Parts: sequence; structure tokens; C-alpha cells
Amino acid sequence: MDGCLTPAPRSPPVLRRRLEVGRRLREAREYRNLSQPERDELAGVDFKPISRIETGSVTPLLDTLLVLADALAISPQQLLPQWPRPPGG
Repeated sequence: MDGCLTPAPRSPPVLRRRLEVGRRLREAREYRNLSQPERDELAGVDFKPISRIETGSVTPLLDTLLVLADALAISPQQLLPQWPRPPGG
């Protein structure tokens, strides 16, 4: 499972959110004292694309986030930052 898409567009709000998802993924892995290869083995995914999610260089697919959350025994919501509400929303 590649699990990633090449990011486009690279607008600042999208980039900030993507970096936050990667940070949260890394923190969840470190909290469980897992190396990247150990996490990937639990999730059944390839190391390189997932490490690129942690650095924010690619955008993960929803299915990948769900699999990673399961492997880390966390809610998928814990990987997603709060989105700002649109004006008037």
C-alpha cells in the first residue's frame, strides 16, 4: 500500500495541516515507543511513504490514516487537527 498522494495545491493552510497530521502521527508512534519499521509492520504498510507523511512531504489517503490509527491504537480523530470554521459557519 503506497498510501500517499503527491500534494497539490501547496497553499499555506493545507501545508500547515499536512505538517500537523505528520507531527501527530510521529508523536503517537513515539508515545507507543515504536520505531518507524515497527509501526509499519503493525500497520502492514511500506516504510518510505509513511515516513514521508510524518515529515509532511506527502498527503495521506484516508484509508492509510485509518490503518495507521488502528495500528497505533488511537482514534483517527487524534491524527487530524481542528479545522478552522469558515466565517459565518
